Amino acid sequence: MYDLAILWDWIAFSVRWLHVITAMAWIGASFYFIALDLMLKPNDALPDGAYGEEWEVHGGGFYHTVKYLVAPARMPEHLTWHKWQSYSTWLSGAALLMIIYWVGGELFLLDPTKADISLFQGILISGGSLTIGWLLYDAMCKSKLADHPTVLMLLLFVILVIMSWGYNQIFTGRAALLHLGAFTATIMTANVFFQIMPNQRVVVEDLKAGRTPDAKYGKIAKVRSTHNNYLTLPVVFLMLSNHYPLAFGTEFSWIIASLIFLTGVTIRHYFNTMHKTGSGPHWTWAVTVLLMVLIAWLSTIRTGETWEDAEARDLTAYEQAYASAEGFESAYDTVIGNCSMCHAREPVWGNMQWAPKGVYLETPGDVARHADQIYLQAGVSHAMPPPNAVQMDEEARRNIVAWVREVRSQ
Repeated sequence: MYDLAILWDWIAFSVRWLHVITAMAWIGASFYFIALDLMLKPNDALPDGAYGEEWEVHGGGFYHTVKYLVAPARMPEHLTWHKWQSYSTWLSGAALLMIIYWVGGELFLLDPTKADISLFQGILISGGSLTIGWLLYDAMCKSKLADHPTVLMLLLFVILVIMSWGYNQIFTGRAALLHLGAFTATIMTANVFFQIMPNQRVVVEDLKAGRTPDAKYGKIAKVRSTHNNYLTLPVVFLMLSNHYPLAFGTEFSWIIASLIFLTGVTIRHYFNTMHKTGSGPHWTWAVTVLLMVLIAWLSTIRTGETWEDAEARDLTAYEQAYASAEGFESAYDTVIGNCSMCHAREPVWGNMQWAPKGVYLETPGDVARHADQIYLQAGVSHAMPPPNAVQMDEEARRNIVAWVREVRSQ
C-alpha cells in the first residue's frame, strides 16, 4: 500500500462502486413511483382526499397503495422520505468527478489540441459549469413557461445541446460527455433538494398545524419529478460512455450526446404511456432505432488529430516530466512493441477499427500522457496486453514500473 497510484485507483473504484449502488437505488425509486402514479385507478370506496389506488403483488405478498392528491386528513405516524438516494448519488458522483477529472485532469480532463488552458482553469470550468443548467432551468420553471410544459422541455433540450457543444470545445471527449451527464444530474438532484423536498415539507407542516395544504405544492413536485424521469436514461448513457470510444472519440460526439436525450424521451414516453393506458405507442421504438442508427453512423466519421499532428505537437509540462525521465526510452520501446498495434489511430491488430477506450500509444507524447494507466494496466498488473494477443515478459513490466516510479520519486 506504499504506492499512492495503487491506493488512489482503489479509492476511485470504491467511490465508483458507491455511485453505482446509490444510482440504482435512486433510479429504481424514481421509475417505480412514476409507474405507480400512472397506474393508479379511481375507486369510490377510497377515503376522502384519495386520488387513486393500486394493487400489486411482489415477493409472495400483496401491496395496496393509495395516493392522496394533496394530503391525508391527518399526519400519518410513519412517513418515509425518498431523498437520500438522490443526494448520495450526486455526492458520490461529484467525488468521483473530482478524483478522476480533477486530480487526473492532465490526462482525462484537458485536451491540449482543443484549448490551451491550465489544469486550474479546467477545474474551474468543470465545477462552475455544473450550476449553470440548474439556474437557467429553475428560472424557466418559475416563469410563465411553466404553463407550457412542451416548450419548457424544448428549451431545456436547447440548453443541453449548447452545453454538449461547449464542453466538447474544451475537454477531452470522455470528459465532455461525462460532464454533460453531471450537468444534467445536477439539475435532477437540485430538483429534489430545492423544489420537491421543500414543497413536501410545506405540506407536512400544514398537516401538523391543522391547516389544509395547498395543492400547488404537490403539483410543482410532480412536474419536477416527471422531468427527472425523462432525463434519467440519457444520464445513464453519458455515465457509461467513457467506456466506449465510438461514443466520445469523434468530432461529432456532442451531436451523439444530444441525440441520446431524444432517445431517452421516446423510450420513457413508451413506458409511461403503457403504465397509464396499458398499451404503449409502438412508433416510439421506430424513432429510437432510427436515432441509434444515426448515432452509429456519426460515430464512424473519422476526424481529429492524426499521427503526424500528434508527433509534431509540443509536449505539455506533464508529458515532458515523464518523457524526460530516466527509463523512458526503454518503457517507450516496450509499449511500442507490445501495445501500439491496438492502441493506434489506425490499429493493425486483427479486425480492430478503433483503439480500445480511445487510448493512443504511438508517439512519445502519447506514452508519456498515459503513464499512470500504463503503470497500472501493464506494470503492477497483467491486465494489458491481453495474454492471448501478446506475451509481455516480466522484465518489460519492471521497466515500466521503474520508469513511472522514477518520476514520482522526484
